[in-house]
Amino acid sequence: MCALVETRLGLKTIAGRLITARGIKPVGLSQWQRENFYLYGVVEPLSGYSFFYEFPYLNSDCFQQFLELLSADLGDDIAVIQFDQGSFHKAKALNIPDNIIPIFQPPHSPELNPIERFWEFLKSQLQWENCKTLTQLQHKLTDVLKEITPSMIASLTSYDFILEALFSAAS
Repeated sequence: MCALVETRLGLKTIAGRLITARGIKPVGLSQWQRENFYLYGVVEPLSGYSFFYEFPYLNSDCFQQFLELLSADLGDDIAVIQFDQGSFHKAKALNIPDNIIPIFQPPHSPELNPIERFWEFLKSQLQWENCKTLTQLQHKLTDVLKEITPSMIASLTSYDFILEALFSAAS
């Protein structure tokens, strides 16, 4: 079973903790530009499989394209994928490929989606980065994603309570 969700990344600085000597106030430079893009992603907690793709918008058209790309990447494999309750996940015009089986999680419950922990980690790798352009940010994101291994993804997303729920749902 895979988990799917999207995250927004942009030129507004992602603030986070800074390590300094005791008594020294940390200083981080922030920028407030609002340009952004969306990273759509799927992770599989047991194997660490992942698939990511960038889109300019968060809507049903981009989501449809993502599903088609994911379906092609899966090939003959079938994936049961956990969706949140986003309106574009349930759009009537959406054509879900035959090798993707959606399961919808309860509304307002991101803690049930394993990929949320991955997004938290990914954004921590981009803290205090002040990119001048979206292209520069996309290059940094690509570098970060290249460094992430399947074992890291499995470690970040395979909570015991999630795995137990997945196994009980499958039996």
